[in-house]
Amino acid sequence: MLAEPTLTSRREDGRDVPLLVWRADRPLLSVSSAPLGGGIGVRHWVVNATVPMSYHRDDPADHLAELAGQLGLDGPGVGLLTGVDVAEVVARADAGVRVWATVGLGTPVQAAAPDLAADPVQAADPVPAAAPGPARRGVPAHRVGTVNIVVEVPARLGDAALVNAVATATEAKAQAIRELGLVATGTPTDAVTVLCPAGGEPSAYGGPRSAWGAPLARAVHAAVLAGGAGTVVPWSERRTA
Repeated sequence: MLAEPTLTSRREDGRDVPLLVWRADRPLLSVSSAPLGGGIGVRHWVVNATVPMSYHRDDPADHLAELAGQLGLDGPGVGLLTGVDVAEVVARADAGVRVWATVGLGTPVQAAAPDLAADPVQAADPVPAAAPGPARRGVPAHRVGTVNIVVEVPARLGDAALVNAVATATEAKAQAIRELGLVATGTPTDAVTVLCPAGGEPSAYGGPRSAWGAPLARAVHAAVLAGGAGTVVPWSERRTA
């Protein structure tokens, strides 16, 4: 299964930039919306890397692959990016399900916001999904947004259950955000990764009332609620203050 994440850093543009690394003691089955290692497949590690709010690379998957190589990570893995200082990761567990979340809510949006749908420039979403949100048109550059959620379920989930688990995690995230007082369902750049053992009899369900979906929902809700309770300052702004 996944070891607890290790906080480390890499040298970029003259600065030590933090990142979190999870290593698995055996290959895990993953479903993810991450720029690197997204989709469904067997993965060996997860990286959640802080980037400055000026981040402008249009090849986030290649960037994350470079970071994985620098860390000596072997095999396929999952790579995430955020403007949040990943040292502020929040961990929660419930009935064997473990969750880690880095929570930046500076660019809260409703998924079906009419103003986004009516604006062809914003609807086209020219900023890569991995970029930390605030570079987006009309959004103040000093506000950090991106909620990255990593979930480990200790039992094998079938493919449909994995997809359902992503939906359950997203629903629990949205519930926490509303309880934090924001009229929003998330930010434009959120990502979810769910991992489970690659072997064993697969569970068919991952919804919020299923055996594994229920504790997953509670743990995600608790992590996002705790991570979003305070003011999150972008890592790059703290460094230059």
